[in-house]
Amino acid sequence: MLDDFMVRAALAGIGVAVAAAPLGCFVVWRRMAYFGDATAHAAILGVALSLAFSMSIFIGTMVVALLMALTVSVLSGRGYAMDTLLGVLAHSALAFGLVAVSFLSGVRIDLMAYLFGDILAVSRGDLAVIWGGAALVVLLIGWRWSALLTSTLNEDLAHASGIDPKQEQLVLTLALAITVAVAIKVVGVLLIAAMLIIPAAAARPLSRTPEGMALAAGVIGTLSAIVGLRAAYVFDTPAGPSIVCVAALSFLATSLIRNFRPAA
Repeated sequence: MLDDFMVRAALAGIGVAVAAAPLGCFVVWRRMAYFGDATAHAAILGVALSLAFSMSIFIGTMVVALLMALTVSVLSGRGYAMDTLLGVLAHSALAFGLVAVSFLSGVRIDLMAYLFGDILAVSRGDLAVIWGGAALVVLLIGWRWSALLTSTLNEDLAHASGIDPKQEQLVLTLALAITVAVAIKVVGVLLIAAMLIIPAAAARPLSRTPEGMALAAGVIGTLSAIVGLRAAYVFDTPAGPSIVCVAALSFLATSLIRNFRPAA
């Protein structure tokens, strides 16, 4: 079954959707869209370092994404506006990564594949990494779900309940780094944030509970991956961007449903 490249691509897309769904909800609730974007941009530097030191792309991108997220967390609130800090770090990391790649002699690298994804080239080994990372993210978020919700709702309430909001932020940071590392092969650096944010945003009008929103985001992300791959096959368009386009259309559809829904 896994000899069919479209089946492998579909399984990879579903794996990324599973990882991105619960994490994307917290990104939306906490208004961390630019934070996720900055972490994703740093992944290119991780790719360059991985190739330079002949180590796993997954490990390199995860470590650099984690370092970027931790740097943002440490520097925020120290005289830098958050949007300015994220803009500087995100674009600097991307630029340094692209420059570093150009210095790698004897290494052939398709930058477009890392920028926009190459889901059709996913191998069995890639699938194992993607689904292993997705399972880790789901287990991590599920383990800290109640504490994460409380600290997201109100930090004072979290402190009163014996929950450390900074620790929960680190949990999200780790989950984000893992998601970036597993998604880079599927949708690429420039579209990872879209797969985090758009399905979660599309699920919001359809949900009455946080758990319902996470589940709906997973369904929307999964359908976006499958339909986007089919559209890419039929219309001969790039697979990663096609998946994001389908997710964007789902966001438009649920927004229209919310706007035209009769008031209770």
